[in-house]
Amino acid sequence: MNRRMTLGAALGGAFTLALALTGSLPAAAADMIGNCELTGAKGSIPMTPAVAGQLTVEVNLPAPGWWNGDTPESIKDGYEYCMAANIAHRAGLDKVKVVNVAWDALVAGQTRNFDLALSEISITDERKKVVDFSVPYFSSDIGVLAKKSTKVEAMTMKGLRIGVQQGTTGADFVHNLLMPTNPEKVFPDTPSMFTALQAGQVDVAMTDTAIVLGQAAVSNGMFTVVGQYQTGETYGALYPKGSANGKTIDKIIQALIDDGTLKALAAKYLAGAWGADPTAIPYFKP
Repeated sequence: MNRRMTLGAALGGAFTLALALTGSLPAAAADMIGNCELTGAKGSIPMTPAVAGQLTVEVNLPAPGWWNGDTPESIKDGYEYCMAANIAHRAGLDKVKVVNVAWDALVAGQTRNFDLALSEISITDERKKVVDFSVPYFSSDIGVLAKKSTKVEAMTMKGLRIGVQQGTTGADFVHNLLMPTNPEKVFPDTPSMFTALQAGQVDVAMTDTAIVLGQAAVSNGMFTVVGQYQTGETYGALYPKGSANGKTIDKIIQALIDDGTLKALAAKYLAGAWGADPTAIPYFKP
């Protein structure tokens, strides 16, 4: 078999696999955004973006597996980045502009001039007072991250020093439901919380299972997810309150769910990055 035939066979196999995974034909390579394979027809669900010619997406970094890179400029793939790329593609846009913002400002509705935020944001009634949310696109519970050398059991959780991120549903869960003996230590962001865990300032760090799995995966074996609490939470894209494009982006997200595009992104960027099956992690009771 000559080289040209081998390449053709490989491309044909990739094409067949993409169709099988997503149920939707991939766009031409020339239409790629970053390293993301695009599905569906470009411009099939058009919208007028906040900034002409681009989809402006806010995020609170870092978020390995979801946004692969530490700065907006370095990110070219990941589940939520490629989700944004596919939203842009179907909206008829050629560019995704990533803007890194503070978590508290994001969920408080204090940021401006963006189309949507994708940052593993749990949909809550309290947040709905100041921002709007898309249809849910991912389910997540609250995970417990610890050093591998630390013994953690469900019955001992209340007596541990627990780290949480300010303004998150994980922080609310620990304070209102778990109610530890030692007041939880609150951090402004996940990097400072994980640094405190590494330094032994807290015994465990608690936030979304999806997030702590990502952190364990990049810790070179230092951290492990020892358990999780069931909350029934779901992630949604966050829109500015009263967004004119919310319903349009909802249609695109639902289409990405229905044709299997998001399922394929999860298999590609999350399962591999986490190195663990979330459903295999034991559930603790508060």
